[in-house]
Amino acid sequence: MPALSAVVIAFNEEKYIERCIRSLQTVADEVVVVDSYSTDRTAAICKELGVKLYQQAFLGYVQQKDFAVGLATHDHILSLDADEALSEEMADSVRQVKENWTHDAYVFNRLNNFCGRWMWHTSLYPDRKLRLFDRRKASWGGVNPHDKVILQAGGTKRWLKGQILHWLCDTYEEHLGKTDRFSGIAAQEAFERGVKATVWKVVFNPLWRFFHNFVIKLGFLDGYYGYLVSKYVALLGFLKYAKLRRLHMETHGLHGRDGESRRVRIADASREVK
Repeated sequence: MPALSAVVIAFNEEKYIERCIRSLQTVADEVVVVDSYSTDRTAAICKELGVKLYQQAFLGYVQQKDFAVGLATHDHILSLDADEALSEEMADSVRQVKENWTHDAYVFNRLNNFCGRWMWHTSLYPDRKLRLFDRRKASWGGVNPHDKVILQAGGTKRWLKGQILHWLCDTYEEHLGKTDRFSGIAAQEAFERGVKATVWKVVFNPLWRFFHNFVIKLGFLDGYYGYLVSKYVALLGFLKYAKLRRLHMETHGLHGRDGESRRVRIADASREVK
């Protein structure tokens, strides 16, 4: 039976971190938490629960999670965000995998709680995530803030029964703040990769996102909450491309004035941890 390291990154997650850790302690041989110098009780709660606690200034979602994996004792990794927890069914599935590890990675469904409501439709479900893996065969990648585990060529994976439970937000205001922050991070990453923001993207990407979530992904079956989630997803797309367009316009203006390439950043966006 392979030993299992659970890894978590956190920043000001005192509302959720205990629930996350306790669910991991039912399946993992160690729990490693990398805290980005939280100003609330996150670090204190981790110490009370006896996890291996490290502190590291936030490096970016992909980089911070990769750093956390590097601190694990064992090669078999289970990674959760601090505002997530394993359902009982998922914990049972993980224990079964430990008894018979047959693949290089395992994929989970993630069930999101939006303002007190579990969302079974829109793009919030099944929201599949690869979170259980052999670090010799997979590693963190993707583009901030949309990090993901990338399996090496030839690697095998399997879907597991159960859910990752994710408390997305408690209030509309909280989700609006996350939408603003994440759109800024995404715009900056896209800008640095040379992605362009045409008027077409600014106008039609949000419309498509709303239609895709509310109609194709059956958001209407979640009623008012499905409508709200679809609107927020559309808003995220609009803000991302509007901010990206502004970055290109500001940079073009700076080039025109003095010919010197400048890096433009959206204030403080890259320091946020979800």
